[in-house]
Amino acid sequence: MGKDELWRWDAVDLAAAVRARRISSREAVAAHLGRIDAVNPRINAVVDRLDDEALKLADAADAAVRRGDALGPLHGVPVTVKINVDVAGRPTTNGVVAFKDAIAPGDSPVVANLRQAGAIIVGRTNTPSFSFRWFTENDLHGETINPWGRHATPGGSSGGASAAVASGISAISHGNDYGGSIRYPAYCAGIFGIRPSFGRVPAYRPALSEERPICAQLMAVQGPHARGVADLRTALWAMSAGDPHDPWWVPAPQCGPAPARPIKVARLAAPGASPEVVAALDTAARWLSEAGYVVDAPGEAPSIDDAAALWTMLVGNEGRLFTQGDIEKYGDAKVANVVRAMASLIPEVDARAYLKGLARRTGVLRTWQLFLERWPLILCPVSDVPPLPPGADQGGIPAMEMLLRAQRWQYGFNGIGLPGISCPTGVNGSTPMGVQLVAGRFREDLLLDAAAIMEARCGRLTPIDPR
Repeated sequence: MGKDELWRWDAVDLAAAVRARRISSREAVAAHLGRIDAVNPRINAVVDRLDDEALKLADAADAAVRRGDALGPLHGVPVTVKINVDVAGRPTTNGVVAFKDAIAPGDSPVVANLRQAGAIIVGRTNTPSFSFRWFTENDLHGETINPWGRHATPGGSSGGASAAVASGISAISHGNDYGGSIRYPAYCAGIFGIRPSFGRVPAYRPALSEERPICAQLMAVQGPHARGVADLRTALWAMSAGDPHDPWWVPAPQCGPAPARPIKVARLAAPGASPEVVAALDTAARWLSEAGYVVDAPGEAPSIDDAAALWTMLVGNEGRLFTQGDIEKYGDAKVANVVRAMASLIPEVDARAYLKGLARRTGVLRTWQLFLERWPLILCPVSDVPPLPPGADQGGIPAMEMLLRAQRWQYGFNGIGLPGISCPTGVNGSTPMGVQLVAGRFREDLLLDAAAIMEARCGRLTPIDPR
C-alpha cells in the first residue's frame, strides 16, 4: 500500500515508518483527516474532530524524530478515543444534550497513556446516550451507521469506535466495556476488540465530583479496537501503563507463565444459539485445532447464566439508585425505554441481598478460575445471534428479554472481571460474524496469541468503504 493511502496502514507500520522517516506523522494524520472527510458524513463515527490540534502534534512528533528523541510505540500514529472519556479542554458529552458543554479539566488515564505512547488523537467517537445501549445513537450527535450497511448496528456503546476502525478512519480506536461495549461493536464491524482484565488499564475521570458506584468500578474497563492483532496488542500495552489515580490498577506482567501444551480450549455454547453463530464457532474451533490447540466441549463447565444473573442483579439494582434518575431526567427517549424495560425485568432487592450478591461474586469468579486452570482458553459466542438491526432494543420488555439472553456471553464475564476478545471469522451474506475467546485474569497474552491464529486464517475483512 502506497503513501497515498496511509489510512489503510496498520498502526505498527505507521509508527515504524515515522520512526524511520519514510513518512511523516503529518502525512499520516492528514491522510486520516482526509479519510474522515471522505467517509464520516456517511457513517457519523467521529463526533468531535481535533484537526488543528492533531496537525500541531504531528509536527511536534516529526520534530522529535529529527532530534533523535526517545519515541513511544505509537509515535505519530493517528487514533480516536470515545466521547465518554475525559480529554482536557473538550466536552465529555457521553451522548447527552445536557452535557454538551461539560468541558473536561484533564485527560483520563487511558487518554494520557495513549499520548505518552506517542499516539495523536484525531477525533472522538460516538456512543449512545449515557453509553447504556448495545446500539449507537443519541439526540446530541445522531446515529452511527455500520460501514457494512444499515441492516446491522455498529454495536454499542463503542459503536463509533468500531465504525471508525472498520472504515479506515483510524487503525486503533479506544472503547470501554461494562456490558459488552468493546466486544459487541467489534463483532458487528468485523474487527478485533479486547476487553482487558479488571485492573489492567487504569480508569479515572477528572471531571467527576464523586466516585463511580462500586459495580462500575469493578466491572467497567477500557480497551482497544483494531483491524489486526499486532495493533491490538500494541494499543493494549500502551493503554495499560500505571496511573496513581486508579487504586484498582494492577502492575501485572504482559505475559504469564507458559501453559501446558497443547493448550486446551473449552468450546462453550448454549441451546438456542443461531445457526450462523454455531457455524462461526465451528470455523474457529477448526482453525485453532489445526494450529495445535485441543478444542473440546467439556462435560462440566460453570454456568454463564449464573454469572450473567449476578451481573444483572448487581448492576440493575445499583442503577436504580445511582443512574436511572439521571437517565430519565437527561437521557433521550430511546435510552429511557431501555432502562425502564431492563428495570422491569430485574427484581428489586434490599441492601442485605445486594451485599450478599456482591460477596457471591467472589465465589462465581473462583469457580471460573478453577475451570480455567484445566481449560486455559474458552471459545464461546459474542452473542447468540448475528449482529442485530438498529433499534432492536426498542420493542419493550420482549426485546429486552431477547437481548439479555443473547448478550449474556458479554456481560456475564464482565461481572467477574475476566478478559475477553472478539475475533472475526468471516462474512455471512453482508454481515460480519465472529466469536469470543475468554481467558483467566491477566492472561490477555493467551487471547492475543490465539487471536493471531484466527487473523491468519480469516484474513482482514476491513477497512471498507461504507456500503
